[in-house]
Amino acid sequence: MKYNLTEFDEQAIEAFAPAEKIGLVASISPEGLPHITLITSIGAAGPKQVILGEFCKGSSKSQIRKNPKVGFLVMTMDRKMWRGHAKWTHLRQEGPEYEKYNDLPMFRYNAYFGINTVHYLDLVDLKGPDGLPLPKIILSALMTKIAKSGVPSGSTDRILTAFGENLFNRLDALKFIAYIRKDGYPEIVPLLQCQAADSRRLAFSTMAYGEELEKIASGQTVAVFGLTMKMEDVVVRGTFGAVSRSRGIRTGTVDIEWVYNSMPPCHGQIYPPVALSPVTEFSDF
Repeated sequence: MKYNLTEFDEQAIEAFAPAEKIGLVASISPEGLPHITLITSIGAAGPKQVILGEFCKGSSKSQIRKNPKVGFLVMTMDRKMWRGHAKWTHLRQEGPEYEKYNDLPMFRYNAYFGINTVHYLDLVDLKGPDGLPLPKIILSALMTKIAKSGVPSGSTDRILTAFGENLFNRLDALKFIAYIRKDGYPEIVPLLQCQAADSRRLAFSTMAYGEELEKIASGQTVAVFGLTMKMEDVVVRGTFGAVSRSRGIRTGTVDIEWVYNSMPPCHGQIYPPVALSPVTEFSDF
C-alpha cells in the first residue's frame, strides 16, 4: 500500500478536528510488540504535525515516549478513512493546542477531567481519504462466519471472556489489526470481518483487505482491536497464522496470547492474569 502524501491538506485537517471520530494509534511496547489504542483526540496542528490530547493515563503515551514510531488511523462519521505514520517529538502542558482541546465541549464540560497533556508528532506519511469497501466487507464477514467453524483452537481453556468473545463476534463492531513493519513503524489494517473462532483464536476471511493482510508474515506477533459503537473495546495480541483455506475460504487466524482492557477508568492487562499488588512507584507521572 502506497502512502503518497507527506503533509495534511485542508480536507484532512478539517476531518481530524472533531472529537466525534474514530482515532486509533498503534504504538510499540517495551518488549517490541504492537499495541493499539483508541485516541479520539488525535488531530492535525498543521500540514506536518500530528497531535494527541491526553486525558487519562494508559500504556500508549508512555510507550510512544520510549519508542516514538507510531501508526495511526482516523475514520470520520461519514466512513472516510485516513492512515499514516508519525514520530513523537515532545509534549506540552500549555500552549494554543492545549487551550483549544480544553475548549471543546467534550472536555470543557467534563466534571472529572480535561486534557492535561498534548503530545506532538512529526508526520512521516499519509494516505486518504479512502472509503470502506462495504460490499467486500459484508461478503467477507459472511464468509468468515462459515470459515471460522473449521479453525477452532481445540482448547477448552478460556482466554477471552464471554464479553470479549461476543464483542469480536458482533458484525456491527469495528476491528483493526496492527503489526510492525520492517522499518520499525506499526501498520494498521481494517479487519472488520474478524470474528472469534473460540475464546483463544480469531479468524477472518481475506476477501476484504486481502492484499494487505497477506503481507503479514506467518508467526509474526500482531495486535487486534475491537470496538463497538458504545465505545466498548478490547485489545488482544497473538500470533498471526498462515493464510490457508477453511471450508473452501481463504482464512487467516490469530492465536490469542494476551488481552488488555483499554477502557477507562481502569486500564490494564486481563490475560495472563496479573496478581493485585499495592502501587508504590509512579514512574509515568
